[in-house]
Amino acid sequence: MAASVWKGHLTFGLVSFPVRLFSAARSESISFNLLHKTDHSRIRQLTVCQAEDKPVERGDLVKGYEYEKGHYVVIEDEEIKKVAPKTAKVMEILEFVKSEQVDPVYLESSYYMAPDEGGEKPYALLFEALRQSKFYALAKVAMHNREHIIILRPGAKGILLHTMYYQDEIRQVEEFRTDTSLVRDKELEMAKMLISSLEADFEPAKYHDAYRDNLQKMIEAKIEGKGVVETPEPKVAPVIDIMEALKRSLAEKRKPIEAATTSASEAPEEAQPEAAEAVAPKKRQRKTRAAG
Repeated sequence: MAASVWKGHLTFGLVSFPVRLFSAARSESISFNLLHKTDHSRIRQLTVCQAEDKPVERGDLVKGYEYEKGHYVVIEDEEIKKVAPKTAKVMEILEFVKSEQVDPVYLESSYYMAPDEGGEKPYALLFEALRQSKFYALAKVAMHNREHIIILRPGAKGILLHTMYYQDEIRQVEEFRTDTSLVRDKELEMAKMLISSLEADFEPAKYHDAYRDNLQKMIEAKIEGKGVVETPEPKVAPVIDIMEALKRSLAEKRKPIEAATTSASEAPEEAQPEAAEAVAPKKRQRKTRAAG
């Protein structure tokens, strides 16, 4: 397993047990190096002292906080450790909340929380209690020079931890306005039908980063001395009549289904032509008697 990013104890009530946190996800992207344009040699970035206008070694750097313009107070790493709150070593559960009350907009980073040696049983107990009660735990933990409010929730195999944004870090909803009075009933029904036609199980593995894939292909092509193939421009038609756009969208979704149904129904008819011909005269006879 990957290196832990935090190690300490989780407590709720009088229960306490050791746990470790591991990063649950990380973004992947293609990175580039800066090169000198003329000879393609790597560029080495220097840290320059503004007063002396000369490079400074990394060992000669210290942290400073600017309390007035041009005036700084130097802060040592050991001093930062001394003022770290107790949540730097102990993660304390404050309360339990219903899972449906947690707005995902508050969730920031994700971690796996695993039991450390001796904490397996209380960990399993908390996991199962959260799973069956459908509650999330709210707790506090300090890491990366910041105290976080966190959510603990049961995952498929263990407890997941999400750091949360604080209330003042969330942009206020006044930025977004939705006038539902603009929606007509027929439009809403058509939109729900389109949603239903696109329904699928959540399978993250089937999605990929097309931008990263295209960059990788371009890099490989240039290494092989080939030209760069430009991605075609997307065709986006302006929506003039939303009902017409919804109808066309549904029609496009039905085409593959109708094609499959037609091909399946053609097979029995071709296999039994005589039976089809035998039925036809009987229908005509019934119509003749009715006419008489």
